[in-house]
Amino acid sequence: MSDSERRLAAILSADVAGYSRLMGADEEATVAALAESRRIFRDAIAGRGRVVDTAGDSVLAEFASVVEAVRTALAIQDALSERNATLAEDQRMHFRIGVNLGDVIGHDDGTIYGDGVNVAARLESLAEPGGVCLSEAAHMQVEGKLDVAFRDMGKHEVKNIARPVRAWQVVTEGAPAPAPAPVLPDKPSIAVLPFANMSGDPEQEYFSDGISEDIITDISKVSGLFVIARNSSFSYKGKSPKIETVCRELGVRHVLEGSVRKAGGRVRITAQLIEGTTGGHLWAERYDRDLTDIFAVQDEVTQAIVTALKVTLTPSEQDGIARRGTNSIEAYDAFIRGREWTLTWSRDGHAKARRWLEKARELDPGFADPLALLSLIQAMAAINRWEVDWQRTCEAARDLAAEAIALDESSPHAHFALGTISVWLRQHEMAIAETERALALDPNMAEAHGTLGMIRHYAGESAAAINDLETGLQLDPISNQMALHQVALCHFMLGDYEAAAALSRERIRRVPSTDASRMLLVAACGHLGRTDEGLAIWQDLMTINPDYSFAEKQKILPYKNPADLEHIAEGLRKAGIEA
Repeated sequence: MSDSERRLAAILSADVAGYSRLMGADEEATVAALAESRRIFRDAIAGRGRVVDTAGDSVLAEFASVVEAVRTALAIQDALSERNATLAEDQRMHFRIGVNLGDVIGHDDGTIYGDGVNVAARLESLAEPGGVCLSEAAHMQVEGKLDVAFRDMGKHEVKNIARPVRAWQVVTEGAPAPAPAPVLPDKPSIAVLPFANMSGDPEQEYFSDGISEDIITDISKVSGLFVIARNSSFSYKGKSPKIETVCRELGVRHVLEGSVRKAGGRVRITAQLIEGTTGGHLWAERYDRDLTDIFAVQDEVTQAIVTALKVTLTPSEQDGIARRGTNSIEAYDAFIRGREWTLTWSRDGHAKARRWLEKARELDPGFADPLALLSLIQAMAAINRWEVDWQRTCEAARDLAAEAIALDESSPHAHFALGTISVWLRQHEMAIAETERALALDPNMAEAHGTLGMIRHYAGESAAAINDLETGLQLDPISNQMALHQVALCHFMLGDYEAAAALSRERIRRVPSTDASRMLLVAACGHLGRTDEGLAIWQDLMTINPDYSFAEKQKILPYKNPADLEHIAEGLRKAGIEA
């Protein structure tokens, strides 16, 4: 097109946090503050990039260099912070800034469009007020080139962007200190990193991931071991971290890493167990086998880990590890494909998972684990209201879990599935009993510890729930952010509103898009008498999710005691929110 060109650019997108609230409080002062803030933006950007647009309370700018874009963003935030320090709290204007490196279409009139601009805008919404958030592409360009640190915020589903966006927060002086390294447990501890796919075929990624996950599942059944959950271990996928860094961040002494090469009917698996402090190899082995021997290889790897770490298995643990659930390689292959899609925790991903799990079920009708996962998929559909008939969806999930238990009473995942759906059917006692049974079979199942804490909280046992939730957080220190919210809820119910507020702020820092933790923080502020702060946070919540309604949540959340829900509603009312 003659009037446009496509190019790669660094895009800075910014807007004002709580702008509507500021305008409602003092329109003239807000307009004046916005004009002064835009001057700060223009002065900082001049000579480094160009301002493209300043519609509403936003600023859009383009740079040829990501380093310059981020350096400018930080300079802007510093200047805005200095200005805010001279103003009263209710007059301060805080900007959120997102920076992306992406493809844009530039027109002769100076405007730019395209996914590169859209992603920058979504990153801006993930940034904290006064903060800067980068895309993965932008982070790769600036890492090591600026005197700042970055915190991985993980992947986020964002509006109108087809693929999840991975975000990085710039950690500057005065930002919250990183969480301290987890305390090492008093038993042999291990993290299994995702095995590398050496097949030369990206389509085989599911298979190498499946092998890694099954090894985690096997050793998790050993009560004498402390095993990091799959979600936290897999946060290192695609990276090359130092083993001592992994051990420090996850709170373990040992790491298992390896690779998988699958070709035709043959498979080669390498594995090595490494001690985190010294980097020394405790054990290493290579297996060249027929694909039909894959279960035997997993058993041998598990036994080698147990032997190297000097752990004694009980007879029931030995039997539990050896129990595969199926002898069919075809059913196993379909199952791990389905399990991979289940972990997307999205409606479309679960639809794909269901097809593979149904296939595994057809290939081996006696295989219980596909039924357990199908039950969890149904449970998620009910919890997220993806299906019209909520009651029928819950009952279908319950029936699938019961069928899985009937096939294999020793399947921890089947009991976990039944426990998960039972609480939403408000069968709290059954939910607790089934989840405890899952943990008896798999004492390292992080999601079961977290779910047990959640169930106890809903059952009115918040004091007991905290220990379960904190155990789940220790086993899954990177990915288990919902447990942090549940711990905050427990402290709230126990009347410790300061702890509830602090934990809610921490979860908001880790998951900037959360509406639930913002709601709880508003309720805590209400009980603490911090009405202005509560109203400001509520305004942010409405910006993130304009459709949020606590009244609707009250219909869904499975509290055994209605007074617990009223406790939250009272806090919201004290903060000036009609609940």
